[in-house]
Amino acid sequence: MKFVLEVTVDEDSPAQDRAGELGRILRYWGGNLHHYALEPGDGAAVHDSAYQEVGAWRVVAS
Repeated sequence: MKFVLEVTVDEDSPAQDRAGELGRILRYWGGNLHHYALEPGDGAAVHDSAYQEVGAWRVVAS
């Protein structure tokens, strides 16, 4: 089984802002994984701090 996480960050933002936002996204994502069985087919949208969809994650069969 593979876990795939794709996130798009604003490349026009300063590197420090991008790193901070990505860190927040990863913490939020990781904190919510317990809501899923983590089986192939599971997944959800990923949102930034402004609640804009910036990516998605999914579980796929290997």
